Amino acid sequence: MSLVQLSHTRDMLPLAALAADNAAAQRWRPGLAPALHNEIFGSADEASGAGLALALACDALAKQARQAKSDPLALSDDNRSILWVQDRAAIRLNGRPYRAGLPEGMRDRVIHVAAQTPEDALFALEEGLRCRDLAFVIGEIADNPRALDFTASRRLSLAAERHGAPLWLVRLDARPDLSSARMRWQVRSHPSSPPRWNRTAPGASAWQAELFRARSHPPGQWILRNDNGRLVADRHGSANDEAEHFSAPPHHGDLARPTVGRSLAAL
Repeated sequence: MSLVQLSHTRDMLPLAALAADNAAAQRWRPGLAPALHNEIFGSADEASGAGLALALACDALAKQARQAKSDPLALSDDNRSILWVQDRAAIRLNGRPYRAGLPEGMRDRVIHVAAQTPEDALFALEEGLRCRDLAFVIGEIADNPRALDFTASRRLSLAAERHGAPLWLVRLDARPDLSSARMRWQVRSHPSSPPRWNRTAPGASAWQAELFRARSHPPGQWILRNDNGRLVADRHGSANDEAEHFSAPPHHGDLARPTVGRSLAAL
């Protein structure tokens, strides 16, 4: 082998290793272990960001429940409280969580914090992540406040990972900036499948979600929806690729079903 060929082979080794690592990375799907620090970017014109945050949190709790059933030493029911923090701008744009629209088992467990400023919201989020009596934390912050810089993001990551409390931070009308979040989503609402028994009734919640940054998964896009309280996903590749279906049959629209997400917003 000539020196030129040897040099070319050495230059290609890092690229080959990166390609192998990317191929070996597991594609995200519902039911996998969540990252402890997540960001969801969505428009304030709709509640898709908060709805997806709650759906992903419920999916994480469902995974814990399945693990508890297989482990006799684990607790079978997680009845810990849930912290939901909003700054004043987020409340003005998107409303407060509508308690009756939450899953039935969570309605009496939500601790809502209405912060006046982004600084106060970040303080409440970090303190909540340090509390082991919380099942998970959801935050909503509007725009790109100066307080939410990389240092503040890093503090949230360290607190979540040190204490094992997952965080879903919804960024309303914000542009993706420098962050240490382990998974970052872009989301917007998606038309629901019509219910089986009443075609004019509202369907189950659905979102068009793009995972554009993650430590453990390659990027991808999915249509996520709530199927009787369970998160299911259809993954779509390029225009020439076939859809890749994860998990569930089409929603049949039961006459009564639990809801995931914010069905109404009370200002």
